Amino acid sequence: MDPVSPELIDAAKNWLAMDGLWFLAVEDEFGLEKAMEMDRRVWTTFSRIEAERIKKRLSLPESGGLDALDIALRHRLHSLLNSWRIERPSENTLFYFMLTCRTQAARMRKGLSSFPCREVGMVEYSVFARAIDPRIQTASIACPPDPLERDFSCGWEFTLQQG
Repeated sequence: MDPVSPELIDAAKNWLAMDGLWFLAVEDEFGLEKAMEMDRRVWTTFSRIEAERIKKRLSLPESGGLDALDIALRHRLHSLLNSWRIERPSENTLFYFMLTCRTQAARMRKGLSSFPCREVGMVEYSVFARAIDPRIQTASIACPPDPLERDFSCGWEFTLQQG
């Protein structure tokens, strides 16, 4: 990936701050359960839009498999703001590990509990991956609210279904 401009980093930080502020306002007004419900709805749409725009901007092929997903994940707004790693243990498997998470760090700084993001993450990452290639299946490796006894914040497994 080309070096990222400071302007793009600032824009991504602003996007993430807005996402967090929106979520906290809904959580404060209606509770965590309702905020999670609304968050799933938002991420269902946003993840598709983000994937489609990345796919178009980078001219990724329609069924580019895990190679296309690897490229697309590197260009997500989250990937500009958090440290991460990608592993390819086999031709049909890709692991994406978010090593640090600005969202979780912000909640900790504010004295809030960790965000139980697995449920929303499943929506976010599966919709994103399927928009890159509908043959890709997504599973959570570990993610809050799982106990943090690992060297990453969350981990996702992507498998290319054959046939």
